[in-house]
Amino acid sequence: MARYCGSVCRLCRREGEKLFLKGDRCYTGKCAVEKREGGPGQHGRGRQAFSNFKIQLREKQKVKRSYGLLEARFRATFDKAATAKGVTGTELLVLLERRLDNIVYRLGLGSSRRQARQIVTHGHVLVNGKRVSVPSYSVSPGDVVEVAEKSKKNPLVIAAMESARSRVIPEWLSLDQQAVRGTVNSVPTREQLPPSFREQLIVELYSR
Repeated sequence: MARYCGSVCRLCRREGEKLFLKGDRCYTGKCAVEKREGGPGQHGRGRQAFSNFKIQLREKQKVKRSYGLLEARFRATFDKAATAKGVTGTELLVLLERRLDNIVYRLGLGSSRRQARQIVTHGHVLVNGKRVSVPSYSVSPGDVVEVAEKSKKNPLVIAAMESARSRVIPEWLSLDQQAVRGTVNSVPTREQLPPSFREQLIVELYSR
């Protein structure tokens, strides 16, 4: 499976804001966005011209990189959202939020989506009592996501749970920290999705 293996801090600097791709480091003064101004590379601080296309492209790249997807998977998710009932942009964000790796991250079982994806692919996560190792698995309301009994002592999971104690769990999810188990209460509404995403720009870009 293809995946990005470069520095994730470069991605944040390229988009000009924190995408929280590095877990705890993003909440400290060591964050590259705070330490360095401008984008990565030799011409990162140079003056840039902005067009409608560039604004739309940067928004797509920001959302795509936030969820850790490559172009083919992101486009496939958009195409699925385009055929669903409702607003295409909102449906896109809902599909991304319903990914199992994102749910594990939102519940605080992984310090970042990349780490959450690793936890899922290594078989540490159960959905409704059954082991699921596919990060793109789409959860539904009522599903119970938990860490397997043998994996509850995994250092990655323990460290992630500790660091996530101060993180706010979304309203559409609930977490039982003692049992290391979360429940999907409902499908998120647009008001419960990240407000910094301008999904309409992505729709406009793919509609060109």
